[in-house]
Amino acid sequence: MTTTTTPGRRAPLVVLLAGQAMASMDTSIAAVAAPTIRSDLAGPPALAQLVLAGYTLAFAVLVVTGARLGARYGPVRIFLLGLAGFTVASLACGLAPGPVALVAARVVQGTTAALMVPQVLALIQATYVGAARGRALGAYSMILALGVAAGQVAGGLLVTLDAGGLAWRTAFLVNVPVGAVLLVLGRRVLAAVPVPPARPAALDLPGVLLLSAAMLALVAPAVLGRDLDWPGWAVPTGVAAGAVGLGLFLRHEGRLTRRGGVPLLDVTVLARAGVPAGLLAACLVMGCYAGFLFTLTVRLQDGLGFSALSAGLAFLPYAGGFALCGLAVPRLPGRLRDALPLLGPPVLAAVVLVVAVLTRHGWPWLPGSLLLVVGGAAHAGGFSPLVDRLATALPASAAAAFSALISTGTLLAAVLGVAVIGGLQLALPGSPAAAALTAVLLLAAPTAAGWCARGLRPAPPADPSPTVSSAWSAAHPPGVTEPGR
Repeated sequence: MTTTTTPGRRAPLVVLLAGQAMASMDTSIAAVAAPTIRSDLAGPPALAQLVLAGYTLAFAVLVVTGARLGARYGPVRIFLLGLAGFTVASLACGLAPGPVALVAARVVQGTTAALMVPQVLALIQATYVGAARGRALGAYSMILALGVAAGQVAGGLLVTLDAGGLAWRTAFLVNVPVGAVLLVLGRRVLAAVPVPPARPAALDLPGVLLLSAAMLALVAPAVLGRDLDWPGWAVPTGVAAGAVGLGLFLRHEGRLTRRGGVPLLDVTVLARAGVPAGLLAACLVMGCYAGFLFTLTVRLQDGLGFSALSAGLAFLPYAGGFALCGLAVPRLPGRLRDALPLLGPPVLAAVVLVVAVLTRHGWPWLPGSLLLVVGGAAHAGGFSPLVDRLATALPASAAAAFSALISTGTLLAAVLGVAVIGGLQLALPGSPAAAALTAVLLLAAPTAAGWCARGLRPAPPADPSPTVSSAWSAAHPPGVTEPGR
């Protein structure tokens, strides 16, 4: 039986995106609060770095495993489990009596975020169809891209207000009431979400170990190296070791798939024409954005004397431009929407170069803000339609793998963008080298997006069933749902 549904239902999306926002914001909230944390807890100089790295490393290492657990036990169950764990870990961070307890709680936070985040995109694909899915993916892209900037503003505001004399603790405790409300709401609104059937198979432990080692090698030197005075060869060596580890992981996953096993990551997604190029383009844009955000923040704070809160507020027009473009993209004609990933990155590259010139002697608020609005809109145009196109071209069975790839790829890109572009800015603070490198990388993104567009084909229609098939949904008009829905 075919029934009508309201593909624009907002309650599930609000819960999912709020959970994603908490996880995305927590890195920069902690970064803003880090100096106060170190002063208050009288910890070693490395405490601030460990508070940040504990979260980032745990998240990066385990996010693909979190996606596999969602496919095995059901994305709603694992999302709610991750959300509950994240909320409890946030409480532990806010009440931490000393440095060791705080770092341990941050590791738990990152681990539970790795459970929660991969389920967001998978559940969006399962819940929304047609134009409603495009709008939901646009909102998802906005949260994914701007969570770090929003966390910077929120962290600066919370630390500055010092509510109840709690100082930095409010930066973590704010998650507790939000998480509690989301848990209550999520148990009700997500229970009705139909999802693909779980795949009850043993977890691929060799795959977990291989991928974890590779991600640790990639991320640890980039996150910790500069602040802990590791030698200059640590980052390139880590990247090389991580690349070898990823190659071994993919080889193992391919062998396991050919033997009929259930791999940690469905690598057949990467064999689909256009998908690797699309992921590369998305990661280039996100990595350059992270590097640009870092270098602009450093310039405003260290070079021009802005406070952390003021630097975050200066970046708000970028978020506004991203939001406006992200909301407009699903309503654009298909041909124009498809062209945006080719047009957005070069415009953002131009903005980065002009901003580098403007900030040499000060920050002109009006022209600078207008430029950032344009930059944010260009970022949205280069990223959101690409994610939408990739998601629509993949079948429902690939939702968990695609979610893991997007989460892992953009996180790695952001970490490496800050390490490479940010490191260049710190090494040559008066030079335009960091802006030039950012622009060059952005100009490579349209080429990858073009390869993606030429290679992608719509997902073949799947047999409708009581469980949602995104491929079936994409082949039917909005407002019509699967039999049994």
